[in-house]
Amino acid sequence: MTVDVRPASVFEDVRAVLGPKSPQADVCWCLSHRLPAKLNNELRGPARGAYVAELCRTGPAPGVLAHDGDEPVGWAAVAPRADTSYARSRKIPHVDDLPVWSLWCVRVRPGHRGRGISHALIAGAVDFARSQGAPAVEAYPLDNGDARVDLTMAYAGLRKNFERAGFVHAADTASVLAGHPRVLMRLDLR
Repeated sequence: MTVDVRPASVFEDVRAVLGPKSPQADVCWCLSHRLPAKLNNELRGPARGAYVAELCRTGPAPGVLAHDGDEPVGWAAVAPRADTSYARSRKIPHVDDLPVWSLWCVRVRPGHRGRGISHALIAGAVDFARSQGAPAVEAYPLDNGDARVDLTMAYAGLRKNFERAGFVHAADTASVLAGHPRVLMRLDLR
């Protein structure tokens, strides 16, 4: 298997990874950290997908997609921290005033997990952020040690995967997800 990671500019590919089976369903579409809370709560069903379609059209891409051939098999959300809810978070600290990018969601489709795709997505998200001028990329993964993590809550990523990608622990956080503390990991791109 050869995984190719590209900017998520083709909405149909994003829909294949993030979209619901039923168009009327309310799913995240990886918007919960991208939108102000009020707008996030107002967007329902097809309106959420339409919002993502507009992000794909207007650029920069809202993240990156991993493809196995022509099939989209994974997603990573990455954007300037200033454009996310992490800019205002009381639980995730700011390390400094650098205009860092945040990488907050890594998702691999069922049937494709356990094949290194999450590693390719992290590397691809870093490359995309670098191409957009990011001086550093932050992530806020679970610090789960060797404990198992419920896959529905593993979207934030795991500390060990970010360490493998060269990220370093920059700060502890007050955030807990799925019973595990989250840490602020950072990769300097300068």
